[in-house]
Amino acid sequence: MSDQTAPSGQTPIAPLAARERLMAEPALGAGNFLDHAVAANPHRSVPSVFTHRTDHRGEVVLRGHSLLDLVALRDRYAAWYHANGVRPGEPVAVVVGEGLEPLLHFLALTSLGAVPALVNDALRHDVLVRYLDHVGVVGVVADDTTRLAAAYRQDPQRRPRFLAPAAEVRAFDADAVTLPTGHPYRHAAEDVVALIHSSGTTGTPKSTMLAHRGFWDGKQPRMTRFPAEPYDRLMSLMPHTHAGGLSYFLTAVLLGLPTVVMSDWRRVVVEPVMEAFQPTMVASFPRTFVELATGELPVRGAARVHSWFNTGDSAHHGHIRRLVTLGERPAGLVRPWLLPREKAEQPALPGSQFIDGLGSSEMGMALFGQVTTPESERDDRCVGRPLEVVRRAAVLDHNGTEVPDGTVGLLAVDAPSLTPGYWNDERLTASFELAGYWLTGDVARRGADGRFHHLDRTVDVIDTVHGPVYSLPVEEVLLADCAELIRDCAVVGVPAGPGGGQLPIAVVQLQEVRAEVEAGAGAGAEEVRAAANRALAAAGLPALAAVRLALKPEDFPLGPTGKVLKRELRTRHAGLLTGQ
Repeated sequence: MSDQTAPSGQTPIAPLAARERLMAEPALGAGNFLDHAVAANPHRSVPSVFTHRTDHRGEVVLRGHSLLDLVALRDRYAAWYHANGVRPGEPVAVVVGEGLEPLLHFLALTSLGAVPALVNDALRHDVLVRYLDHVGVVGVVADDTTRLAAAYRQDPQRRPRFLAPAAEVRAFDADAVTLPTGHPYRHAAEDVVALIHSSGTTGTPKSTMLAHRGFWDGKQPRMTRFPAEPYDRLMSLMPHTHAGGLSYFLTAVLLGLPTVVMSDWRRVVVEPVMEAFQPTMVASFPRTFVELATGELPVRGAARVHSWFNTGDSAHHGHIRRLVTLGERPAGLVRPWLLPREKAEQPALPGSQFIDGLGSSEMGMALFGQVTTPESERDDRCVGRPLEVVRRAAVLDHNGTEVPDGTVGLLAVDAPSLTPGYWNDERLTASFELAGYWLTGDVARRGADGRFHHLDRTVDVIDTVHGPVYSLPVEEVLLADCAELIRDCAVVGVPAGPGGGQLPIAVVQLQEVRAEVEAGAGAGAEEVRAAANRALAAAGLPALAAVRLALKPEDFPLGPTGKVLKRELRTRHAGLLTGQ
C-alpha cells in the first residue's frame, strides 16, 4: 500500500474541471462512484484514504490508500464473493468492525451487482439474527461467526448459503478466480445498492434501501462547493455501515479529498488521530461532538479545523458553541462552502463553523442545514432551510394538510434522494408516505422566514394532560443553560400517576468532576432538577418532574450508532412517579 503522505508537491484532489464533469455524468451513482473517480482524477495513484492504528509505543500510525489501491482491494474481495456464488440482486450481510473494512465490502459487492446489507457490529445479537432472517441474506461475512453459527445450528432451515469470517476474505488469493464478464456491474438508476438498518430497539430493525442514482442525487453540488482546497483534510467519524458514513466516503472519493476513515468514535481514540492527521473538517454524528465539547477542548487536534459537519440527529447549542471556538476559518468560508479562491485569500478568522444537517438514511442525505459560527446568535432547535435538492418541504397535520407557519406538525419532504422504501416491507413503506411526501418521523414547525425548527421525534413526544411537551427544546436548555452541571442528558415522558398522562423527566450525565463527587455522595439529583427548572421557567418551558443521574455508562444506554435509547429509558423509569 501507499505511504502515509503524498509525494512532495502532489495533491490527490481532483481538478475543478474533472469535478464539474462528474456533476453532469448521467451514469454515475452509488454503485460505481469509485470507477468514475479513478477515470476522472489524474492523481489516482496519490494516497487519499487513510486508516489508523496505534503502534507499540502508543503513537498513531496513518496508512494511506490511493484510488488505485482501493480498486485492487475491491476486486480481490469481489473475487471471493464471486467464487462463493454471489450474483446480481442477491443481498449479502456484512457484519464487520467500523472503519474502511465495511466500505471495501460495499465496493466489492456492488461491483458484482449484489446488495450489501451493512450491519453495525454493535447490534445486539438476537436482533441481528432476526434482521438477517427478515432481509433473507444469501450469505454472511462477519468478524465473529461463532454465535451466528450456533444460532443457525439450532435452526438449520434459516442458514444462508455461506457464513464466513472476514479474515478469510482478506486472505483470499484472487489470482485463482476470474471476475465475471462485464465486471464491474452496470447499474440501472433504480437498482438497490445497499440496505441500511435502524437501531432495532423495539423489534426487528427497519431495512432502508439505497438506490444507485437516488443516493447520488443531491450530492452533485458538493463537487464544486464542498471545501476541497489543496490543504483540506477530512476526518470521518461516521459509522461507515450507516448511510451517513457512506455518503461522506462517496463525496471524499469523488473529490480526491484526503480522508481518515475512523474505526472508533470515542474521544480517547479520536483526539490522538486528530493531532496526527490535522483535519480541516470533521464529520460525525452528535455522539463524538458531545465528547469533544466536554471538559478540556482538543485545541491541538482541532488547530486547523474550519468546519464541523453533523448529520443524523441535530446537535445541541450547548455543545456547538464550544466547538466553534476552536480552529480557524478562511474569511471567505460561508454557508457552508468556500467562495472562489480569489475572494477567500484574506486573513483567517478565529474559530470555526458548525454545519448541522438534519437527515437520515431514508432522506438519502442531510436535507436541511443550519450554520453556526462564533458570531451567530443562539436559535434553539433551528435546522435552517431545505437544501436545493429538496423539491418540497412542509409541516403537515395527520391528514396530510399543510399547517400554517408557526404551527407544530409532522415534518415531510419530497426529494429525488429519498429511499425507494423498506426492504421486504411494503406496508411499512406506505406508512411513511402521505399526500405525496415522505414523513421523516420528526415533529417540527416552520417560521415565516422559511426556516424549520426540529422539536422532537414523533415517538418521543411527551403526552401530558395539558398538551404535548417536546423533549428536544427541553434538552437544549439543560445543555446550554446548565452546562456547569450537565454534560449530556435525555428527556423522556413517564406515567404521571392518578391524574393520567405523562410528565417529563431527565436522565442526566454530570460534568466529569462533579460525577466523581456524586458517585461518592449518592446525592445531587434534586439540586440538578432545581437548577434545570429555573432555566426552563426562564425559557417558558415546562418543568421536569424528576431527574435521575446516570453515573455509570449503563445508566445512559446508547444504540449501535451512539444515539441515546429513549425507549429503553422510558421502560426503565416507567414507575418513577407512580411508585411501582
